Amino acid sequence: MTKEAIFKILDERILVLDGAMGTMIQRHKLGEAEYRGQRFADWPSDLKGNNDLLSLSQPQIIKDIHRAYLEAGADIIETNTFNSTRISMADYNMEDLVPEINRESARLAREAADEYTAKNPGKPRLVAGSMGPTNKTASLSPDVNNPGFRAIDFDTLAANYREQAEALIEGGVDILLVETVFDTLNAKAALFALEELFDDLGKDFPIMVSGTITDASGRTLSGQTAEAFLTSLSHVPLMSIGLNCALGADQLRPYVNVLNRKAPFAVSAHPNAGLPNAFGEYDQGPDEMGALIREYLEQQLVNVIGGCCGTTPEHIRVMADLAQEFEPRKITALV
Repeated sequence: MTKEAIFKILDERILVLDGAMGTMIQRHKLGEAEYRGQRFADWPSDLKGNNDLLSLSQPQIIKDIHRAYLEAGADIIETNTFNSTRISMADYNMEDLVPEINRESARLAREAADEYTAKNPGKPRLVAGSMGPTNKTASLSPDVNNPGFRAIDFDTLAANYREQAEALIEGGVDILLVETVFDTLNAKAALFALEELFDDLGKDFPIMVSGTITDASGRTLSGQTAEAFLTSLSHVPLMSIGLNCALGADQLRPYVNVLNRKAPFAVSAHPNAGLPNAFGEYDQGPDEMGALIREYLEQQLVNVIGGCCGTTPEHIRVMADLAQEFEPRKITALV
């Protein structure tokens, strides 16, 4: 779908993003053998936990998860590529598989989205290429004894993000989603890479950016408030800016409201299903989370709503039903 067509839909109604990929994968209780599949049976490194690899070793599981979210009413599904950069895949010695993982993940999501668009052409389904923050930070030192040290630099991040984005586009995504941003310098590297890539392709794609407020301080890990995060990225013509992860809908709302008041772009939110319990699990059910999301929609805080850790198709179904009842937030950049 063209960028112009996506922006038109965004101006007309609230779009529903899917929920957690990891939560759904965990339901399958996969072991090392399942992660490996036949192709990677003799891989020298442990592979359990490499969820992105499942797009190659267990593609049917990933496609079925996409279908479950589409069946629940999601307008946008995310590719299974949160960690699909060379930086992150180095943990599994799988750097050279990065282009293939991104392409195949995008293709699986594209096929599922097209299947549901064909069922209901009046509700076109979109694919967002998920570009996670990597496991490195460009702004902070991982060594408390050497505050000037950096484990990664801007150019390396940009090169990693460009490779990922190229493969996602080849696989058929509609949108590129730079998500769970804990360090704005990492996000700037991603956006720099995307703008360079678009120039080279002679075509641009809508970009969503979503940061993460790490705790009750209301700041990202690199120390920015929600408003500072927005200001740092406002030079890029984004489709949307938003927040996800770390906090539940109740705790995240004040910071989403800051973006609502200040952002010229669309605003997105995909919070966790509450806060994790002592076992790291999320107990907030669909109805409880839905009551909190209703407040977002009543106050017209967002244009895109979805779920992060702990959310399932059941959560997304409640959100999709609610989204039909409310008007979207007015986007000043589109006026």
